[in-house]
Amino acid sequence: MSPSKTPAETLDIDGHEVRISSPDKIVFPEPGITKLDIVRYYLAVADGALRGAAGRPMVLKRFPKGIDAEPFFQKRVPENHPEFIDTATLHYASGTSAEEAVIRDAAGLAWVINLGCLDLNPHPVRAEDLDRPDELRIDLDPMPGVDWSQIVDVAFVAREVLDDVGLVGWPKTSGSRGMHILVRIEPQWDYKQVRLAAETLAREVENRAPGLATARWWKEERGESVFVDFNQNAKDRTVASAYSIRPLPDARVSTPLDWDEVRDRRPAEFTVLTVPERFAALGDPHAGIDDAVGTLDGLLRLAEDLGPAEKPPRGGGIDGRRQSTMPLIEVARTKTKPEALDALEVWKSRHPSVVAELHPADVLVDGMRGSSSLWYRVRVNLQHVPEPDRPPQEELIADYDPWAGKTWPGRPTG
Repeated sequence: MSPSKTPAETLDIDGHEVRISSPDKIVFPEPGITKLDIVRYYLAVADGALRGAAGRPMVLKRFPKGIDAEPFFQKRVPENHPEFIDTATLHYASGTSAEEAVIRDAAGLAWVINLGCLDLNPHPVRAEDLDRPDELRIDLDPMPGVDWSQIVDVAFVAREVLDDVGLVGWPKTSGSRGMHILVRIEPQWDYKQVRLAAETLAREVENRAPGLATARWWKEERGESVFVDFNQNAKDRTVASAYSIRPLPDARVSTPLDWDEVRDRRPAEFTVLTVPERFAALGDPHAGIDDAVGTLDGLLRLAEDLGPAEKPPRGGGIDGRRQSTMPLIEVARTKTKPEALDALEVWKSRHPSVVAELHPADVLVDGMRGSSSLWYRVRVNLQHVPEPDRPPQEELIADYDPWAGKTWPGRPTG
């Protein structure tokens, strides 16, 4: 967010005073949206945003340097949080724990936005029961080369599977290229069972729409398909919830849809500037989500029918890490996405004849979670390049180490 010397503004929100620092700071330069504009946006759609995020512990994804810089992820709630912010202590698979923020009302929305958050990233559990999710999340993640119509086709296949097992799916744009389908479930199953249910749904969608959808976990094996990302249901994972603003130049919003809108609407239609008017005119298409709570029994029975999922091959490397079945080369590891894209262009300039053979999904630029922020890995899948013409693995164009200088309790420092 760009520097600003404007004085803070204090808002009275349902009896709570919320201080907004640097309210005139420009957050989205293209449409000229300020920090205070973002707060007002969330207040305008508060009922919908709270339906997705209220009562759930959330990771604070903060953009202190603006949308063009990498955010950092803050699990622990600031010590000086106001009394209207609740907290819940989550225990992570790494053995650590964190007291995370739990918002309950519109004042809470304004407070997290003032911290530099844009999107809301709640866990799929309520603060009152941290071990049993009440939401199954289907993330339809398109590979490069996949257009919106294919995502829509896969969404309707997912809806068909949900119907067959007695569950109701609620679609929304992801706010980027993909789509989310949310499913309210009874909080009776632990994370492992919910993830199994989600993986089973993904496998069944792939079975019904081969070539269009995939449940393959390894990115280089997916081709130009829509990945039904079941691992978003693993413990410690979060996704941007309904009405979240995404850090794209047009201030795009993750927007709930009715199923009869899904084929005709496009993600770019929904921004900070357009969604409040839609919300005022139509209300929230997900208004009934909490009244459509279902059971995972059907998906878990289907899991038994399908049998265990095929596990990708591992081993072979001296470090014990998985070896891909695809002819992959690694190009770079970088701190930021622009650096990753620059490194990719350098590699392309060195191998123009190889670039001509590549398909869109052969170029893999992945955001990887570091200790508190993302880093980026660039790889190229040479599957479509004739074997004699494949370049060898070369020295990385950039070799950023996200773990340099980091230490963890109980881990030797070398």
